[in-house]
Amino acid sequence: MRRGLDHVVHLVRDLDAAGEVYDLLGFTVGARNRHPWGTENRIVQTPGFFVELLQVVEPEKIPPDEGTRFSFGAFNQRFLENCGQGFSMLALEGTDPEADKAAFDIENFGGFDTFEFGRTARRPDGQEVEVGFTLAFARDPLSPDLGLFTCTQKLPENFWSADLQRHSNQVTGVAGVVLVADAPALHKAFLETVTGGPVLRASDDWFVGQTPRGAVDVMSRPLFTERYGVPAPGGEGLRLAAVRFNTPGAPELRRGLAARRMVEEAIAGVVVVPPKAALGATLVFELPEG
Repeated sequence: MRRGLDHVVHLVRDLDAAGEVYDLLGFTVGARNRHPWGTENRIVQTPGFFVELLQVVEPEKIPPDEGTRFSFGAFNQRFLENCGQGFSMLALEGTDPEADKAAFDIENFGGFDTFEFGRTARRPDGQEVEVGFTLAFARDPLSPDLGLFTCTQKLPENFWSADLQRHSNQVTGVAGVVLVADAPALHKAFLETVTGGPVLRASDDWFVGQTPRGAVDVMSRPLFTERYGVPAPGGEGLRLAAVRFNTPGAPELRRGLAARRMVEEAIAGVVVVPPKAALGATLVFELPEG
């Protein structure tokens, strides 16, 4: 089964400061939410996809990894210590968590229990609603600094909000995510397993997988820097480097961000917000194709 992009986790040290950065970038940012295991988040939605801004606020509450239990909080705590701020995790859309787990296990990319949880969310009108999720985790043994899982929503009608998807930067949706690795070919089997579709060679150091919602690109670090003009995250194996958004307002966004010195030099048809301006992440805004 092919799986579309669901969300990314942007791990930060200061959740309110991160909300201000995304607000400056023209996004509508949701209210603060609390997890029972010591992290808090704020959500930036587009249709069917979101950025989860995440902060570790109560490290003493974070449970450790134990046996077949994958600790979401512990992974992000380690990531912050080892890598700093940035994109720590990639989630793909799930519909059957147990089937996802079985698919990951059989290819030796799993071995974790599924994880089910709920929390209270605050809608734009102030109403509090319950949302719920079940996660199935996958692991690339070559990539200790990439968290990946499928996310199945139990109450999607409470989570998705048209009001939260209206952005002054005119973003209409996700175009894709970009991962980097020293040897992209080594991660082809893992990415095909988790996306449920083919990952094809674009060049010796660039592979692309198309999903039902957005593309998954994996390229070498030098190619990433050449293509986007910003440094690639270091580390071992795969790292999630960038999220690409579609917006017809890219030219206007470039002018506004250039005045704030939040963009790199001009790349035709693309606005690149570098890690130094976006708390360790790279955000790319592109004109929609066609």
